[in-house]
Amino acid sequence: MNEQIRAREVRLVGPEGEQVGIVPLERALQLAADVDLDLVEVAPMARPPVCKLMDFGKFKYESALKAREARRNQQQTVIKEMKLRPKIDPHDYETKKGHVVRFLKAGDKVKVTIMFRGREQSRPELGYRLLRRLESEITELGYVEAAPKQDGRNMIMVLAPHRAVKASAVAATASRGAGRERPAEESAAPAVGETPAGETAAAGETGTTADTGGQ
Repeated sequence: MNEQIRAREVRLVGPEGEQVGIVPLERALQLAADVDLDLVEVAPMARPPVCKLMDFGKFKYESALKAREARRNQQQTVIKEMKLRPKIDPHDYETKKGHVVRFLKAGDKVKVTIMFRGREQSRPELGYRLLRRLESEITELGYVEAAPKQDGRNMIMVLAPHRAVKASAVAATASRGAGRERPAEESAAPAVGETPAGETAAAGETGTTADTGGQ
């Protein structure tokens, strides 16, 4: 809920983060007006509350840019699935391994499933050896997140990309997105005296603002 700064004294922080000290609210408002900045309450629960001198419009603009950049860089975890037979043909194995490699390079996890049929169910070691072989051949890209486990007629293993591989995939995705996306137009910073009393800042440095106009 927006409200005006009600304390008689505030702990004032300068625009560069320097500590000014505890000053009367009227003095803080005057200092804000003198340097053409807004007085923003950033820690209302402190005693006395902490206020900072800043350009509130610029702060909101930069916060919006950072939030958009964070959303662009965020990548949801995707699990791909690759199914193999315990007696898979060598050529088919190489093809499917290529898909696993591609998934890991893209930063995705891979659920590898060995499907047993008929009498193959009595030879689980065939599937286990195949999964271990795949593990050894993709070790530079990923690791075993979930060890091979029998699940009914299937044997399942989950592979995950190394952090460096995933970070590279995220960076590549962000780079492609930056090339396609144009920054959205943002509203101009408020002029001195136009900041409504009690307006609340966003994204981490939330607080109420006091109108410095006419002080």
